[in-house]
Amino acid sequence: MNNLKIENLHVSVEDKEILKGVDLCVNAGEIHALMGPNGNGKSTLLAAIMGHPKYKVTEGTIYYNDQDVLAMAVDERSRAGLFLAMQYPQEIPGVTNSDFLRAAMNARREKPVSLFTFIKAMEKTIADLEMKEDLAHRFLNEGFSGGEKKRNEIVQMEMLKPTLSMLDEVDSGLDVDAIRIVGNAINKLRDETNMSIIVVSHYQRFLELVRPQYTHVLVDGRIVMEGDGDLAGKIDSEGYDWIYKELNIQPAAKEEARKQAVSLGACAVNRSLGREG
Repeated sequence: MNNLKIENLHVSVEDKEILKGVDLCVNAGEIHALMGPNGNGKSTLLAAIMGHPKYKVTEGTIYYNDQDVLAMAVDERSRAGLFLAMQYPQEIPGVTNSDFLRAAMNARREKPVSLFTFIKAMEKTIADLEMKEDLAHRFLNEGFSGGEKKRNEIVQMEMLKPTLSMLDEVDSGLDVDAIRIVGNAINKLRDETNMSIIVVSHYQRFLELVRPQYTHVLVDGRIVMEGDGDLAGKIDSEGYDWIYKELNIQPAAKEEARKQAVSLGACAVNRSLGREG
């Protein structure tokens, strides 16, 4: 059974501690909402799980299916079933969506996917996300609108079929129709594969679509409150002040260190395509 287990995770960015002891367990098929005010470590947690080089784990452990995630390179984490839909997807000129995805799929397989099978799967996925038909031949995210970039992250998720998907504000920049399209695609894949999900979102409309069973509130680098899906709804209607008062927490006035635009998979994909990164 696919299981993510994080214990006492401390993460620093440029010698500044962002996460200060996070514990989290996600089992197969579960959907967990990760909430909290901006600048308190949500994106940092997901980036650290995926292996972003800017985020340094100084203490604690991350295990997935009893494998030590921290001992894995980024491409090994991907092959183990982890996937991160980024908050700020990077443009990669010169690499088409089809080249990128076929290389990523082949890296997870013993036998390369046939061209016919790949084309049929890509066409279906593009239709599911209601993207433009020429998506496969466009350079990765180059010239895409913000909403197209976010939907393209879900195209990648559907093609790669991870066992654990981490969605970092994948709904931001989407209009009402696009939120519905993305939410339906996520739910369909979860129903088909029993995929686990960790979702960061500030939009109750999106959370109502993906229906998290568990909610974790991250404040100042620590999970300070946990509950079921109803907790996310209460936060949407009442904000975070009641949590600060209930737990006697003084909110920190600081901004989370922003992620530099680094593609986690760029080096692995370049190797697969025979290029040097």
